[in-house]
Amino acid sequence: MTQAAPSSDPSAFPDALTEFTLQGPVGTLEAISDVAERPGARRGVVVICHPNSKDGGTMRNKVVTMLERSLRECGLDTLRFNFRSAGESAGEYDNGRGESDDLAAAVAWARKVRPDDQLWLAGFSFGSYVTLRNAVKLKADALISIAPPVGRWSHETLALPTCPWLVVMGEEDEIVEPQAVFDWIDSLEQPPELVRMPETGHFFHRRLMDLRGAVKHWMQDYLPPVRE
Repeated sequence: MTQAAPSSDPSAFPDALTEFTLQGPVGTLEAISDVAERPGARRGVVVICHPNSKDGGTMRNKVVTMLERSLRECGLDTLRFNFRSAGESAGEYDNGRGESDDLAAAVAWARKVRPDDQLWLAGFSFGSYVTLRNAVKLKADALISIAPPVGRWSHETLALPTCPWLVVMGEEDEIVEPQAVFDWIDSLEQPPELVRMPETGHFFHRRLMDLRGAVKHWMQDYLPPVRE
């Protein structure tokens, strides 16, 4: 059962599924946190970012919720939030710039309440662009990018992470050109691990369980220590 939403940033990471608000750069940000089952939980928190709010993207998107489930089932506690202009979050859409500041605010809160945990970043579509854009600056311990929008936002000049990094891309994506993503990855000196998913479009219709399996399989080599 979802707990009552606090009126401001919680002083500790909630111990159950909780909806609340975080203080962002231009006002409040809607957020949802959840925790991995104990025992077996890991010393890690993952912040997950959603698709473009101009196209209706929110933290409740079905790919985002499946990604969240996958990460939590592997032992990470999770934090999703709505970028500015999405849902009830304050502010206006800013093409990735202001959304980067929103992500930094969410990460700052996670690090404040869990200072000894690893900090992972994950995103879908526009959310994967925002997380990749900030992974180095925010010193992410791992990065998961689902359907990165290469060609829709410039990826060529981004500072790329050296942490473990997974990209999952549908080979029949109708929003992002798959070959542009594959060519971009081939051009990188330190490319991410790439999972190409055949017969799969941008939103992974009827393939969400396959997405879950791909994420969980990759994670096994990089999981943080067990939480005591």
